[in-house]
Amino acid sequence: MPPASLRAPLDPVQALYREHHGWLLALLRRRLRCPDGAADLAHDTFVRVLLRPEVLPGLREPRAYLTTIARGLLHDHWRRRSLEQAWLDTLAALPEEHAPAPEDALAIRQALQQLDDLLGRLAPKAREVFVLSQLQGLGYAQIAARVGVSERTVKRYMAQGFELCLTLME
Repeated sequence: MPPASLRAPLDPVQALYREHHGWLLALLRRRLRCPDGAADLAHDTFVRVLLRPEVLPGLREPRAYLTTIARGLLHDHWRRRSLEQAWLDTLAALPEEHAPAPEDALAIRQALQQLDDLLGRLAPKAREVFVLSQLQGLGYAQIAARVGVSERTVKRYMAQGFELCLTLME
Protein backbone atom coordinates (compact mmCIF):
# COMPACT_ATOMS: atom_id res chain seq x y z
CA MET A 1 0.00 0.00 0.00
CA PRO A 2 1.44 3.41 -0.91
CA PRO A 3 2.16 5.92 1.83
CA ALA A 4 -0.74 8.15 2.89
CA SER A 5 0.78 11.14 1.09
CA LEU A 6 0.57 9.29 -2.27
CA ARG A 7 -2.94 7.85 -1.87
CA ALA A 8 -5.82 9.54 -3.69
CA PRO A 9 -8.07 11.49 -1.32
CA LEU A 10 -11.40 9.89 -0.49
CA ASP A 11 -14.51 11.44 -1.88
CA PRO A 12 -16.87 12.74 0.83
CA VAL A 13 -19.24 9.75 0.60
CA GLN A 14 -16.39 7.26 0.96
CA ALA A 15 -15.02 9.18 3.92
CA LEU A 16 -18.43 9.33 5.58
CA TYR A 17 -18.92 5.62 5.00
CA ARG A 18 -15.50 4.64 6.37
CA GLU A 19 -15.81 6.83 9.44
CA HIS A 20 -19.42 6.11 10.41
CA HIS A 21 -20.69 2.88 8.85
CA GLY A 22 -19.68 0.70 11.80
CA TRP A 23 -21.28 3.10 14.27
CA LEU A 24 -24.51 3.30 12.23
CA LEU A 25 -24.68 -0.48 11.85
CA ALA A 26 -24.30 -0.96 15.61
CA LEU A 27 -27.03 1.63 16.25
CA LEU A 28 -29.43 -0.10 13.86
CA ARG A 29 -28.64 -3.54 15.30
CA ARG A 30 -29.61 -2.29 18.76
CA ARG A 31 -32.86 -0.81 17.45
CA LEU A 32 -33.89 -3.72 15.21
CA ARG A 33 -32.31 -6.65 17.02
CA CYS A 34 -31.81 -8.17 13.58
CA PRO A 35 -28.32 -8.09 12.08
CA ASP A 36 -29.51 -8.63 8.50
CA GLY A 37 -32.23 -5.99 8.73
CA ALA A 38 -29.75 -3.57 10.30
CA ALA A 39 -27.28 -4.17 7.46
CA ASP A 40 -30.03 -3.52 4.91
CA LEU A 41 -31.07 -0.27 6.59
CA ALA A 42 -27.45 0.89 6.92
CA HIS A 43 -27.01 0.21 3.21
CA ASP A 44 -30.23 2.09 2.40
CA THR A 45 -29.06 5.01 4.54
CA PHE A 46 -25.90 5.38 2.50
CA VAL A 47 -27.86 4.99 -0.74
CA ARG A 48 -29.86 8.03 0.39
CA VAL A 49 -26.59 9.85 1.09
CA LEU A 50 -25.43 9.03 -2.44
CA LEU A 51 -28.61 10.61 -3.81
CA ARG A 52 -27.75 13.95 -2.19
CA PRO A 53 -23.94 14.30 -2.25
CA GLU A 54 -24.21 18.10 -2.35
CA VAL A 55 -25.13 18.05 1.36
CA LEU A 56 -21.82 16.52 2.46
CA PRO A 57 -19.32 19.38 2.02
CA GLY A 58 -21.15 21.60 4.53
CA LEU A 59 -22.06 18.77 6.92
CA ARG A 60 -21.03 19.59 10.48
CA GLU A 61 -22.74 16.73 12.35
CA PRO A 62 -22.44 13.61 10.18
CA ARG A 63 -23.85 11.25 12.81
CA ALA A 64 -26.90 13.43 13.32
CA TYR A 65 -27.42 13.48 9.56
CA LEU A 66 -27.09 9.69 9.28
CA THR A 67 -29.35 9.21 12.30
CA THR A 68 -32.05 11.38 10.74
CA ILE A 69 -31.97 9.38 7.51
CA ALA A 70 -31.88 6.06 9.35
CA ARG A 71 -34.74 7.10 11.65
CA GLY A 72 -36.93 7.80 8.62
CA LEU A 73 -36.03 4.44 7.11
CA LEU A 74 -36.74 2.73 10.43
CA HIS A 75 -40.12 4.42 10.59
CA ASP A 76 -40.92 3.16 7.09
CA HIS A 77 -39.71 -0.31 8.06
CA TRP A 78 -41.94 -0.49 11.14
CA ARG A 79 -44.92 0.91 9.24
CA ARG A 80 -44.51 -1.73 6.50
CA ARG A 81 -44.06 -4.44 9.09
CA SER A 82 -47.22 -3.32 10.88
CA LEU A 83 -49.13 -3.32 7.60
CA GLU A 84 -47.86 -6.78 6.75
CA GLN A 85 -48.78 -8.08 10.21
CA ALA A 86 -52.30 -6.64 9.89
CA TRP A 87 -52.62 -8.43 6.54
CA LEU A 88 -51.38 -11.71 8.02
CA ASP A 89 -53.81 -11.36 10.94
CA THR A 90 -56.65 -10.76 8.49
CA LEU A 91 -55.68 -13.84 6.50
CA ALA A 92 -55.47 -15.95 9.64
CA ALA A 93 -58.96 -14.85 10.70
CA LEU A 94 -60.53 -15.88 7.38
CA PRO A 95 -62.20 -19.27 7.13
CA GLU A 96 -60.03 -21.55 5.03
CA GLU A 97 -62.53 -21.64 2.18
CA HIS A 98 -62.36 -17.83 1.87
CA ALA A 99 -58.59 -17.53 2.11
CA PRO A 100 -56.96 -16.33 -1.13
CA ALA A 101 -54.63 -18.55 -3.08
CA PRO A 102 -50.94 -17.95 -2.25
CA GLU A 103 -50.39 -16.09 -5.54
CA ASP A 104 -53.38 -13.85 -4.83
CA ALA A 105 -52.23 -13.25 -1.25
CA LEU A 106 -48.82 -12.17 -2.56
CA ALA A 107 -50.40 -9.86 -5.14
CA ILE A 108 -52.58 -8.29 -2.45
CA ARG A 109 -49.60 -7.82 -0.14
CA GLN A 110 -47.65 -6.16 -2.94
CA ALA A 111 -50.61 -3.89 -3.69
CA LEU A 112 -50.80 -2.95 0.00
CA GLN A 113 -47.10 -2.09 -0.04
CA GLN A 114 -47.59 0.06 -3.14
CA LEU A 115 -50.50 1.80 -1.44
CA ASP A 116 -48.38 2.37 1.65
CA ASP A 117 -45.58 3.81 -0.50
CA LEU A 118 -48.10 6.06 -2.22
CA LEU A 119 -49.53 7.32 1.07
CA GLY A 120 -46.00 7.77 2.39
CA ARG A 121 -45.57 10.60 -0.11
CA LEU A 122 -48.21 12.64 1.71
CA ALA A 123 -47.51 14.70 4.81
CA PRO A 124 -48.48 12.76 7.98
CA LYS A 125 -51.69 14.74 8.63
CA ALA A 126 -52.74 14.58 4.98
CA ARG A 127 -52.14 10.82 5.02
CA GLU A 128 -54.20 10.43 8.19
CA VAL A 129 -57.06 12.45 6.72
CA PHE A 130 -57.00 10.48 3.47
CA VAL A 131 -57.00 7.12 5.28
CA LEU A 132 -59.82 8.18 7.60
CA SER A 133 -61.91 9.16 4.60
CA GLN A 134 -61.10 6.40 2.13
CA LEU A 135 -60.53 3.40 4.39
CA GLN A 136 -62.71 4.18 7.39
CA GLY A 137 -65.44 6.05 5.54
CA LEU A 138 -65.56 9.07 7.85
CA GLY A 139 -67.09 12.32 6.62
CA TYR A 140 -65.12 15.53 6.42
CA ALA A 141 -66.72 17.01 9.57
CA GLN A 142 -65.92 13.84 11.54
CA ILE A 143 -62.36 13.84 10.28
CA ALA A 144 -61.91 17.54 11.09
CA ALA A 145 -63.08 16.95 14.68
CA ARG A 146 -60.96 13.83 15.09
CA VAL A 147 -57.74 15.27 13.65
CA GLY A 148 -58.21 18.78 15.05
CA VAL A 149 -58.22 20.74 11.80
CA SER A 150 -60.86 22.71 9.91
CA GLU A 151 -63.08 21.13 7.27
CA ARG A 152 -61.40 23.36 4.73
CA THR A 153 -58.04 21.83 5.67
CA VAL A 154 -59.58 18.35 5.38
CA LYS A 155 -60.72 19.22 1.86
CA ARG A 156 -57.25 20.49 0.98
CA TYR A 157 -55.64 17.30 2.31
CA MET A 158 -58.13 15.17 0.39
CA ALA A 159 -57.35 17.09 -2.79
CA GLN A 160 -53.65 16.38 -2.24
CA GLY A 161 -54.39 12.67 -1.81
CA PHE A 162 -56.56 12.48 -4.90
CA GLU A 163 -54.05 14.48 -6.92
CA LEU A 164 -51.31 12.05 -5.94
CA CYS A 165 -53.52 9.10 -6.92
CA LEU A 166 -54.34 10.62 -10.29
CA THR A 167 -50.70 11.46 -10.97
CA LEU A 168 -49.64 7.90 -10.31
CA MET A 169 -52.48 6.46 -12.42
CA GLU A 170 -51.19 8.38 -15.44
